[in-house]
Amino acid sequence: MEAINGDKALLSLQSITGNRLEIIRDPHFIYLTVGPDELLPLMQALKEQLGMNYLSNLTAVDYGEEFEIIYNLYAIPDNQQKFIVKTRVPRAQAELASVFSIYPTADWQEREVFDLMGIQFSQHPNLVRVLLPDDFEGHPLRKDFKKEG
Repeated sequence: MEAINGDKALLSLQSITGNRLEIIRDPHFIYLTVGPDELLPLMQALKEQLGMNYLSNLTAVDYGEEFEIIYNLYAIPDNQQKFIVKTRVPRAQAELASVFSIYPTADWQEREVFDLMGIQFSQHPNLVRVLLPDDFEGHPLRKDFKKEG
């Protein structure tokens, strides 16, 4: 596993994404923002090359015209290296490749985001509702969700 103290490892990530990677650092995390097409290669590189072996959280934010999907990654047991990976998809095409094949902990987390936000995760092995009944209509965490009654 290569330490992230220097820029060498981050430059290797830039090359994987065709230099379409935004990098921001703060004292706690390194934030990586990438387009949806570069998400899987980036996540694979983070795991294999930089030892980010634990997806602790996956969530989404509704910004009206688009959704932002956010992944929190850690290197366990080290825990000194922490990444937040962000990508956005348009509301009209709310679909993103599943990271389940790279991080199996994405299984229920992607299902939860699908259930509550309506974002599809292609190649997910069992993308079904996990919190709401199967016949529930809509996605309650979307800004445009209308509660009846």
